[in-house]
Amino acid sequence: MRNIITGTILLLAAGAALSACGEDSGVRITNNKPQAAPAPAARSEPVFYNGKTYRLDFGPRGGGVYDMTVSGMTAKQQKDAEAVATSSLGYFACPEGQRGKLQNKPSFASAKWRMQAKCG
Repeated sequence: MRNIITGTILLLAAGAALSACGEDSGVRITNNKPQAAPAPAARSEPVFYNGKTYRLDFGPRGGGVYDMTVSGMTAKQQKDAEAVATSSLGYFACPEGQRGKLQNKPSFASAKWRMQAKCG
């Protein structure tokens, strides 16, 4: 009798385990390489920095590089513009833990700081 009860319990446990295998668990196993996440579309964001709000515009240029402009700063605020651009790119477009890195020296024209950056 004891063997019948133990056997029944084992049979029920095995059946429950096998029935769980048929459910969609959301996990997919594949040998294919994961696809890179698509680059975010061009966007414009207000950015609050050092007590003031500035405007950040950026969009993908290709090869992981983004064209960026920061408006609302003076020609003497290059370091502030760099900080706004790199930290904002890290927040809006880079994988978690990465920050934007400048790819060229920023230039100031038409009341905007212009630069290129990428995640890194």
